[in-house]
Amino acid sequence: MPTPAHHPHLMHVYTRQPVSFVRGQGARLWDAQGVEYLDAIAGVAVTNLGHAHPEVAAAIAEQATLLLHTSNMFGIDWQARLGERLSTLTGMERAFFCNSGAEANETALKLAWLHANRKQAVPPQVLVMENSFHGRTLATLAATGNPAVHRGFEPLMPGFVRVPFNDLNAIRQAAEHVPGIAAVLLELVQGEGGVHVASPEYLRTLRLLCDERDWLLMADEIQTGMGRTGTWFCYQQAGMVPDVVTLAKGLGNGFPIGACLARGRAAELFSPGNHGSTFGGNPLACRVGCTVIDAIARGGLPERASVLGRRLLLGLRRALVDIPGIVAIRGQGLMIGIELDRPCGELVRKALEQERLLITVTRERTIRLLPPLVCDESQIDEIAVRVRRLLH
Repeated sequence: MPTPAHHPHLMHVYTRQPVSFVRGQGARLWDAQGVEYLDAIAGVAVTNLGHAHPEVAAAIAEQATLLLHTSNMFGIDWQARLGERLSTLTGMERAFFCNSGAEANETALKLAWLHANRKQAVPPQVLVMENSFHGRTLATLAATGNPAVHRGFEPLMPGFVRVPFNDLNAIRQAAEHVPGIAAVLLELVQGEGGVHVASPEYLRTLRLLCDERDWLLMADEIQTGMGRTGTWFCYQQAGMVPDVVTLAKGLGNGFPIGACLARGRAAELFSPGNHGSTFGGNPLACRVGCTVIDAIARGGLPERASVLGRRLLLGLRRALVDIPGIVAIRGQGLMIGIELDRPCGELVRKALEQERLLITVTRERTIRLLPPLVCDESQIDEIAVRVRRLLH
């Protein structure tokens, strides 16, 4: 029997598909009836190592028998290890651990506000992008550039100036006419916004502008990080380094963890009492994070994501060349969007029921594909085959 889309004892905040999965392995999932599905979304860029990864499972099981939680009133060895690992990978200097991407972005925004107040940029303003998504807390909702998710929550929290994405002239105009700007927050690939990729030139010039204006450059790598776009972090392909980087999703491969990393002056802004999290950085979450990093590094998965991403882009362009209504096929690494000339939200359920394929649709018109980084070539090719059948 299909799982009901809406359970009477759960708040109605999700549009659920009528299926419930009971088991996973790599890029495959099975429902209670034993039907197999191909996962092309990885829990929305979360299970980069695939489902039921044995090293992650073993780390969770062993740590659960040792120690789950003591609080941040005490030293946490696994937290220190994970902070060191992430600093090495990112070029950042210090880390704050939390439980989600929205919390990581909240942390970054608090850093921006502290920076603004220290340089007396009052009232503080943060430049954010149209078409962006940064979370659903009140601050990250206000930072998000999607009017659809704002409805019902007005008035939005002040302090955000919205400009077009990938538009340097808009940044320069804001710099000249908006007082109080302290930071820029952006995704390097807008995932929820339809898989739009920032150009390297845009990012490098933005870095220079932030240096000139004494702004913090804050990169939301929650969806793009942990190898998904072909390097450990997407900004590494642009040849520049942000002041603040936010992570979550793929860092825990399904276990809740978020991180806000900072370097230079941004790393020195917090002092005891400025911020905190009861569960953030507990031994279990941080051991999982370390295990995920080890597995990604051992498998060379960032480089593999680059190779498989090119294969999937090419396969989709070949498979869909004669399909009417395709506006664009774009992406970076294993983060790919297929934009149509019409709303296509119904394809999520159609793909599930007819093709046994998990996809998402963003901004009404773009099919988004985020396969696990551990897919093999045949699974990547099969995604293109099933998408063709879906759109044919």
